[in-house]
Amino acid sequence: MTTHLIKLCVGCESVEHLAEWIERRLRERRRDGFKPEHFHVTRMMPRRGPELLDGGSLYWVIKGSVRARQRLVDIRPFTDADGIRRCRLVLEPRPVETEWWPRRPFQGWRYLRPQDAPADRPTGQRADLPPGMTAELAELGVL
Repeated sequence: MTTHLIKLCVGCESVEHLAEWIERRLRERRRDGFKPEHFHVTRMMPRRGPELLDGGSLYWVIKGSVRARQRLVDIRPFTDADGIRRCRLVLEPRPVETEWWPRRPFQGWRYLRPQDAPADRPTGQRADLPPGMTAELAELGVL
């Protein structure tokens, strides 16, 4: 059974900003001779790995609302240079915009049931309102 993760996208201003950051990281990896794949490093290893890899995504909270998701491709545990166990969440490099879903701040990541996840924004549909207004409307449940 599929499950998802949800996490704050700290320092990110928009879905476009996230996409630019991902592209920059992929260019750096290519330049440095590494496989151009996108991943997020976390300290905790998800216990529900098979469910996450069965079509799961990482949903990003940007500026107080879920705004995008990236499909999970792999989960790779490793030990860093300081001997601390960590995990790479390997993600599909292109973020998919979702309907706005207000979320309060939280630490780390949380599991997200498929029935609770926001729907993908229809292709080509973009919010034409200023981000602040869009966020307020999303918080009110209008968007």
